[in-house]
Amino acid sequence: MNTIVYVGMDVHKESYTLCCYSYDTDKVEYKQTVPADYKLILKYMEQVRKRYEGEVSFVCGYEAGCLGYSLYHQLKDHEVDCKILAPTTMAITNTSHVKTDKRDAANIARCLAFHTYSEVYVPDDEDNAVKEYIRMRDDQKQMLKKIKQQILAFVLRSGKKFDGGKTYWTIAHLKWLRSLDLEGLDKETLKEYLITYDYLVEKIDRLDQRIEELATNEKYTRTVKNMGCFLGVKTHTALSMIVEIGDFDRFEKASKYAGFLGLVPSEDSSGDSTNRYSITKAGNSHLRRLMIEAAQSYTRGSIGHKSLALKQRQKGCDPEVIAYADKANERLRRKFYRMTLNKGINRNIATTAIARELACFMWGMATGNIS
Repeated sequence: MNTIVYVGMDVHKESYTLCCYSYDTDKVEYKQTVPADYKLILKYMEQVRKRYEGEVSFVCGYEAGCLGYSLYHQLKDHEVDCKILAPTTMAITNTSHVKTDKRDAANIARCLAFHTYSEVYVPDDEDNAVKEYIRMRDDQKQMLKKIKQQILAFVLRSGKKFDGGKTYWTIAHLKWLRSLDLEGLDKETLKEYLITYDYLVEKIDRLDQRIEELATNEKYTRTVKNMGCFLGVKTHTALSMIVEIGDFDRFEKASKYAGFLGLVPSEDSSGDSTNRYSITKAGNSHLRRLMIEAAQSYTRGSIGHKSLALKQRQKGCDPEVIAYADKANERLRRKFYRMTLNKGINRNIATTAIARELACFMWGMATGNIS
């Protein structure tokens, strides 16, 4: 007789809370908290194995979180069947107002047993390394954004105002910042701010060049090139999509992919009443932000116009790919203008709608559904 035991693990940086569920007993038992060491999980399973007669197989799982894929790989290396659960897809939830690690572990164990969850895709080592590199670059970009805000705030507090227009961080604006006539320690403060700004600009440029090199890998180059045929989708965005998603075919249709990105509207339906609200924001927030940024390119420019940069990115692609991308670019730009100018829809809402449809077109490109 083979017994399947489902091990729910509520994992934290310093400790793991474990418990078991099996169909035989139909209850959660053997709750235990151990230090954060995968070897103790293996020891725990051996202790549980002795409590059952016959052959016992284990299925372990934990919610996606701070540990990333490290615990998954550690258990897989010891031939343990491990799952990473997407928190937003777990159907069985704790309905009481009492939330503890043991209750969370029990919830995970039940979700594993009744398959009421979606499993997080685990990328291979190469994809994961590229993903971490790109996210590191994006962290530097956030630091640059912060230092820009700090410089503008400092200059405003110093009583200085830029009269060269409303656009900041242009050549003229930077020249004005470097020529400001400040006295004493204020002059030194601005100088230090600008040194940090210059350092981050140079570093991000260097990181972007490295990302361009990574995209030339035979594994990525064709898909990156094809995705670059869309407006607003350059190497950084395309490569991020590839390494974060891995296998686009795991989404049976484009709407499933848009839902994974959290770009679909939430819904509250009952009987004949259907109410739709803002997007769910479930799934991968990093990719969702990139899609929103890419969609900004459709909020300006003439319908059907192709910039020199876009033509250069499309150069060398198959005619079918270019035709598919051109169709998408024209459709999305037209849709944005129709929503904002004809229907008076809020600009941000329209941009999000464009991002959702762009994601669907990108799924089609990645999976070869471009007919």
